[in-house]
Amino acid sequence: MARSNKPLVWSLFAAGGTVAAFVLPALVLITLMAGYGYAPEALNYETMRAFAGGWLGKLVVFGVISLCLWHAAHRLRTALHGLGLRADRAVAVAGYGIAAIGTLLSVYYLLRI
Repeated sequence: MARSNKPLVWSLFAAGGTVAAFVLPALVLITLMAGYGYAPEALNYETMRAFAGGWLGKLVVFGVISLCLWHAAHRLRTALHGLGLRADRAVAVAGYGIAAIGTLLSVYYLLRI
């Protein structure tokens, strides 16, 4: 029986879709509020940096970034296939490669905080 990597890809896609649907809009709203000065004191720069500097904050930020990247890569792959681009292997390598590079860069930058 041949092994398949489909369960891994689909699990990252599903988890990324969930994060993109539920967490990302809230983060965008909070960021916009903070940018325009309407955020509460708990959302100031020092507090957010302290949160991102802790291990739990790094894990949360990493999860949001990584899962959204993998979701976007798979969504782009299926969209291009639907548009008639049949070079599936090249699209998969490029899309998932960019997601992997973005994931590694997020680890690098989060460890620098």
